[in-house]
Amino acid sequence: MFGAVIYYRWGAEGLPPVPTRSPQGRNAWTKRIDRAAELAERNPWARDVLAFYLHILKFQRDIYERTQIQDGPTAGGDAGLRRILDMDEATRSFPDLVAVVRKNGPPKLAEEARRLDSASGAQIREILDMWLTATGLRDDGSSFFARVLLQPQAERLAHAAGFGLEQVAGNKCPCCQSEPQLAVIRPEGDGGKRLLLCSFCQAEWEFRRILCPACGEEHNEKLPRYSAEGIAAVRVEACDTCKRYLKSIDMTVDGLAVPVVDEIATAPLDLWAAEQGYRKIQPNLMGF
Repeated sequence: MFGAVIYYRWGAEGLPPVPTRSPQGRNAWTKRIDRAAELAERNPWARDVLAFYLHILKFQRDIYERTQIQDGPTAGGDAGLRRILDMDEATRSFPDLVAVVRKNGPPKLAEEARRLDSASGAQIREILDMWLTATGLRDDGSSFFARVLLQPQAERLAHAAGFGLEQVAGNKCPCCQSEPQLAVIRPEGDGGKRLLLCSFCQAEWEFRRILCPACGEEHNEKLPRYSAEGIAAVRVEACDTCKRYLKSIDMTVDGLAVPVVDEIATAPLDLWAAEQGYRKIQPNLMGF
């Protein structure tokens, strides 16, 4: 649904070792912000992207907190959640996001922000509508702005809906029908269960451990997993049948991980996967 745009370049000296094949307290937004700051301090290769991501997280937190709850969406339908997004609010917030990106974003994205700075309200609304319906979008960075503005609204509405998503096993989000961003292994009994996390509304739903979310491949020998030294909780889950992949965050290995943040902080794994010929099921908000 979303185009992949790499906004950051990663120096070879900052990469972790080449991967090898491997067999509510605090508010959720506070957890993300704190985790991003922690990982930026700990991991030099992720410092720049996480510094920018911190600005985006704070911007999105404000959108989430002021999103008004209306009649909830109906489970299982694409139009349900999407039809009640506040597009007027997103349009009003667009100039503020452009200002944040112009000041703090990487050069390529900052240049796109400058291009959009003079956009009219009608043009902004068109960008949002085009992204939401996944038609006509160029891979030019405008999708980043739409996704930043609409994702926290979708997350707020999905939370309010209160679906029993863990009982749904399809490969698309049962709340908004978007593709998964990543997998999460959460503790269950003596082991862990695999859930997929939605790339749009951030809902989680249960999914089989040995099954490709892209093509349905279920033969273990065609579903390699790769990890890198020093980041054992994050690995690449690939499929040699369709050559797609996503990353998984194993909460049984690191219970302090915050999946959406840890996924972004390990961008070198994405670059490595691309070099091996794999294509990500869904690029993350930072474009990889």
